[in-house]
Amino acid sequence: MTDSTDTHGTPSPDLKIIETRVYRGPNVWSYDPAIHLVVDLGSLENFPSNTIPGFTEKLLEHLPRLDQHHCSRGRRGGFIERLNEGTWLGHIAEHVALQLQQEAGHDMRRGKTRQVKGRPGTYNIVYAYADEAVGLAAGELSVRFVNNLVQPDPDFDFTVELEKFIKQAERTAFGPSTQAIVDEAVSRDIPWIRLNKASLVQLGQGVHAKRIRATMTSETGSIAVDVASDKDLTTRLLASAGLPVPRSESIRTVDEAVSIANKIGYPVVCKPLDGNHGRGVCLNLLNADDVREAFPIAAEQSRRGWVIVENMVVGKDYRCLIINGRMEAIAERVPAHVVGDGVHTVAELVDITNADPRRGVGHEKILTRITVNAAARELVRSQGFELDDVPPEDVMVKLTLTGNMSTGGISIDRTWEAHPENVEIAEEAARMIGLDIAGIDFICPDITQPVRETGGAICEVNAAPGFRMHTNPTIGEPQYIAKPVVDMLFPPGATSRIPIVAVTGTNGKTTTSRMISHVFKGMGRKVGMTSTDGIVIDERLVIRSDASGPKSARMVLQNPRVDFAVFEVARGGILREGLGYERNDIAVVLNVQPDHLGLRGIDTLEQLADVKGVLVEAVPRTGYAVLNADDPLVRKMRRKCSGQVVWFSMAEPGSEVRDYIEGHCRRGGRAVVLERSDLGDMIVVKHGRRSMQLAWTHLLPATFGGRAMMNVQNAMAAAAAAFAAGAPLHDIRQGLRTFNTSYYLSPGRLNEIDVDGRTVIVDYCHNAPAMRMLGDFVDRLGESLIASSELGRPSRIGVIATAGDRRDEDIHELGEIAAQHFDVVIVREDARLRGRKRGELAALIEAGVRSAMDAGARCRQVEIVIDELTAIRHALARSNRGDLVVLCVDQHQTVLAELESVSHLAQAGARSGDEGGDPDFVKPSDETEDPSDA
Repeated sequence: MTDSTDTHGTPSPDLKIIETRVYRGPNVWSYDPAIHLVVDLGSLENFPSNTIPGFTEKLLEHLPRLDQHHCSRGRRGGFIERLNEGTWLGHIAEHVALQLQQEAGHDMRRGKTRQVKGRPGTYNIVYAYADEAVGLAAGELSVRFVNNLVQPDPDFDFTVELEKFIKQAERTAFGPSTQAIVDEAVSRDIPWIRLNKASLVQLGQGVHAKRIRATMTSETGSIAVDVASDKDLTTRLLASAGLPVPRSESIRTVDEAVSIANKIGYPVVCKPLDGNHGRGVCLNLLNADDVREAFPIAAEQSRRGWVIVENMVVGKDYRCLIINGRMEAIAERVPAHVVGDGVHTVAELVDITNADPRRGVGHEKILTRITVNAAARELVRSQGFELDDVPPEDVMVKLTLTGNMSTGGISIDRTWEAHPENVEIAEEAARMIGLDIAGIDFICPDITQPVRETGGAICEVNAAPGFRMHTNPTIGEPQYIAKPVVDMLFPPGATSRIPIVAVTGTNGKTTTSRMISHVFKGMGRKVGMTSTDGIVIDERLVIRSDASGPKSARMVLQNPRVDFAVFEVARGGILREGLGYERNDIAVVLNVQPDHLGLRGIDTLEQLADVKGVLVEAVPRTGYAVLNADDPLVRKMRRKCSGQVVWFSMAEPGSEVRDYIEGHCRRGGRAVVLERSDLGDMIVVKHGRRSMQLAWTHLLPATFGGRAMMNVQNAMAAAAAAFAAGAPLHDIRQGLRTFNTSYYLSPGRLNEIDVDGRTVIVDYCHNAPAMRMLGDFVDRLGESLIASSELGRPSRIGVIATAGDRRDEDIHELGEIAAQHFDVVIVREDARLRGRKRGELAALIEAGVRSAMDAGARCRQVEIVIDELTAIRHALARSNRGDLVVLCVDQHQTVLAELESVSHLAQAGARSGDEGGDPDFVKPSDETEDPSDA
């Protein structure tokens, strides 16, 4: 805090959120997922915490555990020191958001608050979250709470709001069983993705992925689940194996139930055929009237209307948990009850028991609150009490007959007490049903004695048994049963991750990604690739859209066919959501050049480099960063890499960059460089002191005989990434030699098409740096066309455009550069103007072209034709045979269809001997005329 802070006047509750982002992976602020709030303090910018009377005291009164926060001091109480010294309310909101999540059981501690540069009173608040919805709700509530501390709002009750927040967190949280498995997976570095708002979770990636839903796994057989759900069939199967089970029959009417009960002998149990969680189970039925009363209760919980009547086995209730054929835990389940103290009534004892913070609604906590319903009242009455009676001290009053945790029961761990014969019986029961995870319910006098001798039986086999009675027993030691579940899904040594190669840079991302994918497809890998054109799974385009963001990456990682992933990662996706995945084995950074500046707070090249450097920060110690040594900003990223760096460079031997790379390789490092000779340029792979020739650049189809230097660079980056990923040299060489810029392999990127004698190049070039590289290629290609032309000096015609979210000066520069390389420039616009008015972009580009023309540039004519297809038709119409026409397109599918149509029409005209026009036709005088009329 500074002495110059103006604190005159009265603080107003002006703190408000003006922007919210959710980062679902590594991002520019942190390596882990985070919530990002941009807040405006308004008048509160002039009122730090120590200038608002009573602020700190009221804050700690409501959230006393804030005194545990370290803040920047690195010790407990550090945040309190900052409050007393004076800190701004945006910073306080960050700590409140973290503490609110801790109140809901999410141990989140990481956060930071920074002022937005050049915007006094506006702050970036970034804090960690475990559950996205809870994290967002914590941020919103923290802002409301801080405002209320500044100026109380009679309609805001923090206690009530906190309770609502905690209940929301409990609703969205995983249940104890799912959470236990996820925690175990995280401890083993197994990635996971939540697939819905409930408990469906994917563990692992791609081809290695397994799924769980609570304790049901992708290894759980549907037939086994159906069998376990049919209690009658379960009993018959277990009986056929000689396992102890009660006598039972399934029926559908009350009269049949009474008849079977009379046949079996009282007392009996009446329960639904396919129920769960103990719902509808009626125990200790002593006569026909009890059976008639219990039947509709059981039938109501049966999905198919069938009810089981079986003889009642007397004893304690035990749950044996079998995982992958082995007993892993046993718990004694005690029905919901209260114990008299001679002072309180039964109802009061229930309230005292439910006040235990371990008890919640349903399965949200380790114990469930006891519900007093009509059945509970009747059971209490049968024990000689009413709810208003005070039971004697130490007298147990049962509230339910079944020991299910879901009805308020408690559990006692008995894992190490069970007799080996009982363990063997439970394991055999799970095998008979066929379940990988099974809960075997035993009723017997004592689990420490053989049930065949003491009496007892298996009364039920459960699919997807709950874990909380074992992981959080009320009495006894917890059993870490998530371990055998994860062991079963991912045996020791099994792989859970697929290799991920992430590619970023201002230009060349898509082509490089395609080259890497092509190399590994040639090796037989099932590659999942994302790019600006869509998502490709094993050479099949499954989604056609701009898929260079984090959502697309997650879609690839969820696909069960993919065993290798290549992600094109754009600046916008990183700023919007982060990477969307935890880490990449190989990060490729091609270049950092002025493009998309002035958006989302990125105003300089250095800031843009920080954004693209997120990929390098996401490289683990075992991974690699493939960096362009020729780009100073990319070169600096080596400091962000935890793994090894692989350089690629087109620098000449003897240059400072090459000398640095040589030193890197002498220390055992890796690099891909270009060696020049009279025979041509050779791509060379260096590893330590070894140098391995990879390929002549002029023999790689994508380089157009070595003329397309941008694709030479892209090929070098792809080779470096493939080499780092373990691809053999001959596979890399074969991949690059078979990769070309045909529309099939590289749609919209340097596609060459012959259209009635014209060389047409289709590319995506949309910014000034890309236009500079494309212009170099045009110059080289143009010279070769002159050498081979028999029709005189060919013209160069360029159709150019850019996106509307560039700065005016960048758009102007694009036009200037284009004018240096084309004879005729036709300016068009994309369908999406990204905030610009129609015609505004074209005018800026045209101004850049004319500026260069005035300075003596090559261009002799510039025209504006706004519509893309109309501009392309116009370019073809004014060109002659032998000319070079370069089309910088937006919708390449539509453009290629148009070019094919024109080409077919020309071929058809040639075959028919049509002499209606000169093959070397002159462009029509009317520039808006349809070229099909020429």
